[in-house]
Amino acid sequence: MKKPKQLYKVRKINDLRDMVQQSVKIYGDLDAFLVKDKLTGNTHNVSFKQFQSEIECLGTALCNLGLKNEAIAIISENRYEWCVSYLAVTNGTGVIVPLDKELPDSEMCSLLERSDASAVFCSTDYLDVLVRKKPGLPHLKKIICFDLEKSDNDILSYDELILNGKELLDNNNSTFTNASIDPDAMNMLIFTSGTTDQSKGVMLSHRNITSDIMAVSQLLYADNNDLIMSILPLHHTYECTAGFLTMVYLGVTICFCEGLRHISKNLQEYKPSMIMSVPLILENVYNKVIKKARKENRTGALKFGLFVAGTLLKLNIDIRRNLFKEVLDNLGGNLRLVISGAASLNPKISKALRAMGFNIMQGYGLTECSPIVSVNRLDYYRDKSAGLPLSGIEVAIDNPGPDGIGEIKVKGPITMLGYYKNPEATAAVIRDGWLYTGDNGYIDKHGFLYISGRQKNVIVTKNGKNIFPEDVELYLNKSEYIKESLVYGVDSSDDTDTIVCAKIVPNMEVLVEKFGRVPVQDELYKIIKQEVVKANKKLSSYKKVKHFEIREGEFEKTTTKKIKRQVELVSLKTLGDMFKVFNKKEKH
Repeated sequence: MKKPKQLYKVRKINDLRDMVQQSVKIYGDLDAFLVKDKLTGNTHNVSFKQFQSEIECLGTALCNLGLKNEAIAIISENRYEWCVSYLAVTNGTGVIVPLDKELPDSEMCSLLERSDASAVFCSTDYLDVLVRKKPGLPHLKKIICFDLEKSDNDILSYDELILNGKELLDNNNSTFTNASIDPDAMNMLIFTSGTTDQSKGVMLSHRNITSDIMAVSQLLYADNNDLIMSILPLHHTYECTAGFLTMVYLGVTICFCEGLRHISKNLQEYKPSMIMSVPLILENVYNKVIKKARKENRTGALKFGLFVAGTLLKLNIDIRRNLFKEVLDNLGGNLRLVISGAASLNPKISKALRAMGFNIMQGYGLTECSPIVSVNRLDYYRDKSAGLPLSGIEVAIDNPGPDGIGEIKVKGPITMLGYYKNPEATAAVIRDGWLYTGDNGYIDKHGFLYISGRQKNVIVTKNGKNIFPEDVELYLNKSEYIKESLVYGVDSSDDTDTIVCAKIVPNMEVLVEKFGRVPVQDELYKIIKQEVVKANKKLSSYKKVKHFEIREGEFEKTTTKKIKRQVELVSLKTLGDMFKVFNKKEKH
C-alpha cells in the first residue's frame, strides 16, 4: 500500500473555551447546528456566534446560581441544548458529568451521588424521576429541564436561565466569561459502562480533550461544507470528542438523529456528508444491501460490482458513486465519510462498504484516553487493524509473548488524570507514565495496532494457551446464518481441560428468507452446527468451539452496541443444563 499523505495542519487550542472562541472568529455566522423543533418538525439553523452566545448566557446564569466549581450532570437524548450545557459547564463553571440516558433509575441516582453533582440538566423524560429522587440526594440542589417553560423553586427552566444569563451579561457580569481555566484540572467526569459497582469515574481535563481533538483533526479533512449527523449517545466520549467537539473545532455543521429507529428517515431528511457509527449500524447497512440483491437475484452482479469497484479504486479510478448510486441515495446521497469506533468492524464488511463508495475511518480508543488512540487513515489502512497511533501519542506492548501479543499501554497528553476517589484503581492502571489499557494486542512492522481482546476476557487453557474470545467470535460471525455470538471457556468435569463454548444468536431473517419458513429446533441446531464446524476448520485445535447454545434473543448491549459480556456470562447455568455437545467421533 502507498505511503500516507502528510497530516493536515491544525491550529493550536489551549482549552475548550479557546476552541469555541477561535471557531467563532473563523466561522462566525456560518451554521454550527441544524436543529429540529420537536413540536412542529421544522428545522432552524444556529450559527457559531449564536452557539457561543448561548454558552455564555447559560454559563453566567449557572455561576450566578452558586454552581461555580461544582459538578453538574446531564441526562438526556442527543440535542442542541446538551451541547450548550456541556460547554457552559466546562468553559468556566465547573465539572461536567455526562450520564447514560439508558441507566436504570437506581444507577442514575447512584452516579449522581458518587459524582457529588450539585445540579443536573435533563429532558422531560427524566424530570419526574429526578424530582422524586431529589430528597435522597443531599448534594443535588438544582434540576434544570430543557423543556420546562417556567421555573418552580429548585426545578429550573433552561430557557429562563438563558434569559437570566443574558440580562446578567448586559449588566457586565463577567464571572463566567473571565473565569480562569486550568487546562490540567479535572473538568469532565465520565463513568465507564458496567454495573454501578463496576463503573469507574474517569477524570479528564481540557488538555486531555483538546489534545485528542487536534490529533484527530490532523487526519480528517472536513469544513463548513460538511454536515455530520450525530447518532451515537453524546455521553460516550467517542461521540462527544469526535462527533461533537472536533466538529465544532473544524467548523462542521451538526444535526441530530432522532433515535436508531429513525436513522433511515433522518439520513434522507438531512442528507449528511459524515456520520459517526458503530459496527452494528454498518453491518445493518451491509446486510440490507445483501438482502436486496438476494431478493432480486442479483447477488452475482453485486459481488462482481464490488470486485470491479475495489480493484479500480486501487488504481485511483473511482466509479463507486455511479455504480452504487442506489445504495448511496438510500442513505441521503451525500454521505462521503463514516467514522467507525467503539468495537472492531468485520474486515469483510469494511472492504465491501468501501467498494460501495463509503470512505471509512476506524480506530481504537477508550474513555481513559479521551478516547481516541489510533486511527486507520483514508489513504493508509489495514482493515483488520485499529490503525496507527495518533500524532504525539506513544503506544507500546507490555510483556509481549512469542506471538507479539501483550497488554497495550499508552502514553501522551490524552491519558486520564485518574479514577475519581479511587487511588487504588488509578495506581493499578497508571504506572511510570504509561496507562495500561487492559486490552491485549500487537503492533506490526508498519506500526499498525491490532486488538486481540480484553485481558479480562482471555480464556486460559489448562496447558497455558491463551484464547481471545473475540477472535473466535469473528470467525463464527462470518456466517450469514449467525447474527452474533459470545465465546467463553468452561473447565471440564474432570478439571483436566478447558472447553471452548459459544452462545449463538441465529440470523432468523436470513434463515427464513433462505428456507421459506422458520426452521424447527432440530433443523436450526443442524444448520448452526454446520456453521460452527466451518469456523472450527479455520481455527487452531485449542481454539475450536466444542459446545454451543442457541440463544433466542439478542445479547444485552451497551448504548454503543457492545455486548455486556460479563452480564451475559454471569447468567450461565451448569454446562450440562446449557449446552448441546458435538458427537465425539466428529471432526471439528
